[in-house]
Amino acid sequence: MLQAIGLTSHPRRDLPPAVDDLTFEAEPGQVTALLGAPGSGKTTALRLMLELEQGRGITYFRGLPLHRIARPAAEVGTLLGDVPGHPARTVRGQLRMLCAAVGVPASRAGELLEAVDLGSLADQRLGVLSHGMDRRLGLAVALLADPQTLLLDEPAEGLSPQDSNWLYGLLRAHAADGGTVLYTTSDSKAAARTADHVVTIEAGRLAADQDGAEFARTRLRPRVAVRTPHTARLAGLLGREAREGHRSVEVVAESGSRLSVYGSSCAEIGETAFRHGVLIHQLADETGDMRPANEPGAPAAGASLTAPFDSGAPGSEATPHGAFPRDESARGIPAPGGPDAEVPALAARSSLPELQSLAAARSELADQQPVIIPAPARGPIRPLRYELRRVFGIRTTLLVTSAVLVISVAVAVVLARMGQGPLSHLVMAWPGLLPLPPAAFAAGLLGALAFGDEFRYPALAVGLGGIPRRFGLLAAKFAVSGGAALLLALLTAVTDAGALRLVYGGDLGAVPHNWPSMAVGWSGLTVGCAWAGLLGAGVFRSTTAGLAAVLSVPVAVVPLVRMVLAAPAARSAAGLPARLRELAWVWPHEADRWLIAALRLLSQPVGAALALSLSALLCAYLFTGLRGRARW
Repeated sequence: MLQAIGLTSHPRRDLPPAVDDLTFEAEPGQVTALLGAPGSGKTTALRLMLELEQGRGITYFRGLPLHRIARPAAEVGTLLGDVPGHPARTVRGQLRMLCAAVGVPASRAGELLEAVDLGSLADQRLGVLSHGMDRRLGLAVALLADPQTLLLDEPAEGLSPQDSNWLYGLLRAHAADGGTVLYTTSDSKAAARTADHVVTIEAGRLAADQDGAEFARTRLRPRVAVRTPHTARLAGLLGREAREGHRSVEVVAESGSRLSVYGSSCAEIGETAFRHGVLIHQLADETGDMRPANEPGAPAAGASLTAPFDSGAPGSEATPHGAFPRDESARGIPAPGGPDAEVPALAARSSLPELQSLAAARSELADQQPVIIPAPARGPIRPLRYELRRVFGIRTTLLVTSAVLVISVAVAVVLARMGQGPLSHLVMAWPGLLPLPPAAFAAGLLGALAFGDEFRYPALAVGLGGIPRRFGLLAAKFAVSGGAALLLALLTAVTDAGALRLVYGGDLGAVPHNWPSMAVGWSGLTVGCAWAGLLGAGVFRSTTAGLAAVLSVPVAVVPLVRMVLAAPAARSAAGLPARLRELAWVWPHEADRWLIAALRLLSQPVGAALALSLSALLCAYLFTGLRGRARW
């Protein structure tokens, strides 16, 4: 059961709210359509239900608001727009990655691929999918955690009739299994054909709340579409014959040379045109939408070329085009336009003080509704598994690693030939002209992509509600980017050393005696660059900003640190390990050596600059997370 109560969006400047005091229910086991013209507030209503926009009101999903549900993906599946995935990722890879995000086994991806008829396209890239296939993938994503409720925004928009029929069949199957389905649409005919319950909104207000059969009876009306270059003449002939035959026929002029004829048939209109020699270009049966006159797309006043003629019982009256039947109030259906549609009649029989008190009471009731504050995005349930599938689900990591190995070997061979730099710089392929060795820059690039791709292709952001800033996701990104940086550093060192030994003999390939300190320094440099790129992209929401944070370390921070270290010292930190041993209850004997090694690294300009940069970026990341009310 879905219950939306008093949904009201945040007022816009000099404009009424897009959604105003909207209340309705969607029953389990039924398909409910939220019907309205473009701009009527359908999408805003869905975003208010999902707590993605500021406003008032509350939505209960089986008795609980969304922020009180421990696993929202298992309760509500959503489809708001296209699937935000990396275009180079495969369909199967996208679903497997999101399986880790919602906490379901990876085998669920294969099941849903077959359920939405995408099994043959499982290895296709997202960037080459058609609109219809993308919609099928979006439904698969919404169904990953087997939710009870589905919220879909214009799911059939732009689809072929065949794809639309398949989609609505899938929604009806979900409802038949006891699920709740709510989708938005601007097509009243599709709503009447596919929905068990239709909620109509106009200008953000509730206009009608009907079951499907009642909606079809009151909103839709058979008509004949006619195209002819002689619209006025044919309309006059049809009206005259209707009066002579005592039949109720109404002819409405549409755009161009089109007429809509209500109360007649193709045979009758064709015979009339044939008898009077009127040329006909098109003659087809259709179902007309009797939308309210104030709704966009409704016929303008005076568009009717003939007045409806009714020969029924005295007092009976034909329903004019563009209006609801007059027996709505008897069935308890709200009038078009919602409660405010009755304000003119109420003003005619009520005094001004009564109207003011009524408006004040309504305003006070609206103010009592709970405030909707956009909830922080939730992180993946299995963050490490999600991050691994995100990184290795595309070829970027492999391409960057391959390019760096080739560049490093070429640079190391050239440096060795020119006799420039010590052995440690040769193995790292770090010429003095470059601010960073190629492997460290590549590690920074991979780290920047870890968050940069999240903002560019927000797979975790429901309806672009924001990228989660959970501690678990950050720790997983630290672990994966750090591990990738260590692997890249090891591959680069081994490859460069092997290339130097192959080209120049065994002298350059010998293992130096200080290889442990070289390994620690090389690993610290690559991991530090990876984490600097990661935090920079997370703070500034861009891969380019992450790369700028990496390059700022050797270009801007290192010269500053050198200036500080070059200044004369008034105090010495000698004896720090002994003083730390006095403070600690347990101090391992090996800790002295490791502490001295760490301090020696930090005393180097590059090490100190990396430590300062990482500290500043981490503080900035935590600060921006606190400002965004992130749930760590």
